[in-house]
Amino acid sequence: MPRDISEFTSTLEKWVRMQESVLKTFMESDERISNADRLEIVTATRIAFNHLIRTLKAFDQWLQDPFIVTHIPRDMLLEVWRETLKALEIIVKLDIKHTSEVKQLIAESYYEGKLNPIVSQLRFELLGEEETRRGGVSLSM
Repeated sequence: MPRDISEFTSTLEKWVRMQESVLKTFMESDERISNADRLEIVTATRIAFNHLIRTLKAFDQWLQDPFIVTHIPRDMLLEVWRETLKALEIIVKLDIKHTSEVKQLIAESYYEGKLNPIVSQLRFELLGEEETRRGGVSLSM
């Protein structure tokens, strides 16, 4: 095998080992996170999201590389598509469910006078103005 191919395949093997290690770490953390406080749950979830984003970016770059896609058979590409569609469905359904539930919780808290006044003022006055300038999503009640 030419040197550059050997280095390339070695890099791929390192990526696979790192991904296996990350997955194992996350899976082993599940019980601890299930019993953690809210901050630790949020932190762990954000770390997981960041790893997902990193992995998706790497996979996207992978699929833009002519050397890679030239050598991937059609059935492997279909497998990637089908598994991607499953992951997309899971994440989008989670987003729909969570966003709908949070909208309801915030609306109920607002009408019951239970919104935290400090974070509410920051959210709706300071951050709301910034989101408007950026074209961000705003919640209407």
